[in-house]
Amino acid sequence: MTVDRITLPSRHSTLRVVPMPADLNQNGDVFGGWVMAQVDVAGAIPAMRRARGRVATVSVNSFLFKQPVSVGDIVSLYADIERVGRTSITVKVEVYAERNYSDPIIVKVTEAELTYVAIDTDGNKREVPAEERAEL
Repeated sequence: MTVDRITLPSRHSTLRVVPMPADLNQNGDVFGGWVMAQVDVAGAIPAMRRARGRVATVSVNSFLFKQPVSVGDIVSLYADIERVGRTSITVKVEVYAERNYSDPIIVKVTEAELTYVAIDTDGNKREVPAEERAEL
């Protein structure tokens, strides 16, 4: 299998993790559920910042596994807000793996879009605050 050589995005990653042997399935690849959990955490970070408080995942709009993740890969997740509604925030997450330390390569392993809803301390839906604008 030929792998196109790519580079990591130039922006700062939202989350960076390394899967361990306990995260492997019976085939020796990292569980898809492990990857999904990391995507949910990464997506929630910009959503919480934008909501200025708690959020809850309300939907996984799309989730595409492009390549498996292996133990020892350095997994970098990049999350960006796509849309902000009255109570919801939709986030796109891209996942890359850095592997093969002797001849390093980077591959895009997953991309997903999730929607979060802003919630109050009691877990009830609330409005996302208006975006603050810098004064000129």
